[in-house]
Amino acid sequence: MKLSIVIVTYNRLPELAELLESILRQTVAPYEIIIVNDAGESVTPLVELYPELPIKAINLKENVKHVHARNIGVSYVTGDVIMLCDDDDFLTKQHIEFVRNELKDADFIYSDAEIVSFEKKGNTRIPLSRRTFAYHYSLEEMRKFSTYIPSGSAYKKALHDKIGLFDPDVHNYWDWDFFLRAAKVCEIKRIPIASVIYAFSEAGDNQSSEFTDRRKHYLDKLCEKHQLGNLPQKNFFVLLEEPAMKKREAETKIVWDGKPIYTRFGRADYAPFNK
Repeated sequence: MKLSIVIVTYNRLPELAELLESILRQTVAPYEIIIVNDAGESVTPLVELYPELPIKAINLKENVKHVHARNIGVSYVTGDVIMLCDDDDFLTKQHIEFVRNELKDADFIYSDAEIVSFEKKGNTRIPLSRRTFAYHYSLEEMRKFSTYIPSGSAYKKALHDKIGLFDPDVHNYWDWDFFLRAAKVCEIKRIPIASVIYAFSEAGDNQSSEFTDRRKHYLDKLCEKHQLGNLPQKNFFVLLEEPAMKKREAETKIVWDGKPIYTRFGRADYAPFNK
């Protein structure tokens, strides 16, 4: 199995360094890492800092936004399995190993996560709070609220031949749309291990927490595309406390030690593998 990691980035060198550091520490190495720089600051310094990693950097001259950029990244994949990663998230050390093992019985794998709020000190993020994000997989319930976190998820590259690429017409909801389309043609499996560390601030400084007419427009397009009815926009953290979501909560294995990821980009604090 040749696993290709696709990362889209834009002006997040310290965060991207943490992701690359976490990939370096994996018990199973990826076949290739494709970084699509969406017309942001150069990622060359990071590529040079991590020569052990099989990185292929794609530098876009124009900012095409994250969905188009992911599609460009997929077009460069030469492996047979694609893993998606957001540039501000990172993986615990056995994540790729877990995914590789589970792909023997499924075409599409996603894992549980921990949602973490960080405070940046220099080029290192210090965790402030964490909460588990683990929910039973039900396609019926996925049509009401998505519990799919794309970071760390992996699927057979051939899936794109069946359902096409990511849809920029739903923009903020590209991942939900992709999941629902994939579920129609392939076997999806959830890994009950919180091996993805997902950056999301409850304070509201993450763009995913914004409520705008533009975002509502994309939600309406998603609902029309999949006949989901009229789904309302809701605050993410408030929604997780609603009774319907509480019923979906599932047990998961916590594997992150809660420590920051010190990177070569941070230099002053860097120690290989936090030893």
